Amino acid sequence: MFGVFRRKVVSGSSSASIVGKSWRASRPVASTTTCFASEGEVVLLHPGISGNVRSICHLTQPGATVNLKPLREVMISLQPCVSVQMQTRTFSSNSGDLVDAVVPFMGESISDGTLATFLKKPGDRVEIDEPIAQVETDKVTIDVASPEAGIIQEFVAKEGDTVEPGTKVAIISKSAEGAAAPSKSASTEAVSQPSPTAVEKVEEKPKPKVETTPVIEKPKPASPPPPKTSASEPQLPPKDRERRVPMTRLRKRVATRLKDSQNTFALLTTFNEVDMTNLMKLRSEYKDAFLEKHGVKLGLMSGFVKAAVSGLQNQPIINAVIDGDDIIYRDYIDISIAVGTPKGLVVPVIRNAEKMNFAEIEKEINTLAKKANNGTISIDEMAGGSFTISNGGVYGSLLSTPIINPPQSAILGMHSIVNRPIVVGGDIVSRPMMYIALTYDHRLIDGREAVFFLRRIKDVVEDPRRLLLDI
Repeated sequence: MFGVFRRKVVSGSSSASIVGKSWRASRPVASTTTCFASEGEVVLLHPGISGNVRSICHLTQPGATVNLKPLREVMISLQPCVSVQMQTRTFSSNSGDLVDAVVPFMGESISDGTLATFLKKPGDRVEIDEPIAQVETDKVTIDVASPEAGIIQEFVAKEGDTVEPGTKVAIISKSAEGAAAPSKSASTEAVSQPSPTAVEKVEEKPKPKVETTPVIEKPKPASPPPPKTSASEPQLPPKDRERRVPMTRLRKRVATRLKDSQNTFALLTTFNEVDMTNLMKLRSEYKDAFLEKHGVKLGLMSGFVKAAVSGLQNQPIINAVIDGDDIIYRDYIDISIAVGTPKGLVVPVIRNAEKMNFAEIEKEINTLAKKANNGTISIDEMAGGSFTISNGGVYGSLLSTPIINPPQSAILGMHSIVNRPIVVGGDIVSRPMMYIALTYDHRLIDGREAVFFLRRIKDVVEDPRRLLLDI
């Protein structure tokens, strides 16, 4: 709003300056008065009178006529010189007591996830940064933490919803009084106040009503009646004994990648067997001293990682990858270790394995395996990798053909150790033997390189002294 002073200008008079001076005298702290003239009248605008002006005053002098123009015309004439600033403030009925728990950033390659489960219930006390829910993504499970210490007032999302970073999941009350108030009063107050927050609450309330009807409860088309069978013929269990469970995002991601691997790569597997006598003897003799010095147990996996590093250095094509019409050779070796968890298969990566010794490899494997099993492993710890080792032997697998982990070009499969009779120096003896398998992309890797690589694994594991002598 502006205060506008208009009057008729008398030829030769100095009334315009009088009005301007009188105004400056009454408001010494204001800025200089601006004068606008148009056909026999002067409009005096003072910047200091912009604000909450409830009336417009017209000052005239005796003997002068008043020429009033509509206010809209005056305002249009002032627009080129005046900028009006509008400030708005969103109304909030919680007075800062309520805070929102939102889904955090989930990674560069992850745009959304599924709200898997709530770890707390409405009314529970939570501390700052305490997890209250878990979001399942294609790769990892991410916690939704409480931004403040307080009481969970309500959940605004439900399990199974697809959420994005920034999606509000719960409302936390920082004071017990705010949490004790029922959520119904909060919704009533929100409806009575014309605020964007209230509109959001009103719009979010009906959503659960629409989505509460499970898909599985919809009537299914009647199946044709089963054919008549004799009493001695086995019958399938009835339909009411079946359970339908939604596939997790991690399982769907694993299924998609494995199927893409089969559709893209020319998969071929070659096998060999390894005598584990010397490596197991080495482990048995030095396991106590190794544990005492390094604080971690000496396992067999570190020996196979070192053997794989040696094989990849001798056959660099195994560590390469196809990219369009080009072949990318990697001058580093990042070994991915396949780990089976209750939620699915994850593949953490040991970075720069060629620079690590046995102790460093065992420590890294132990750390990554613990994170994978308790669900705290990050996406960065699983990204990349140039070669994968999968140990199905821990579950008792005797022989298998592993599938390549895209976009890598090969994967080594380890299996269980079984005592079998073999011929050594013309004599039949019992030795702990393990079958090993290498699945490779035949578009890039020929059988010659694949067999040489697997043969190098066999030589190093059967005689670990080769690693010291580099032969």
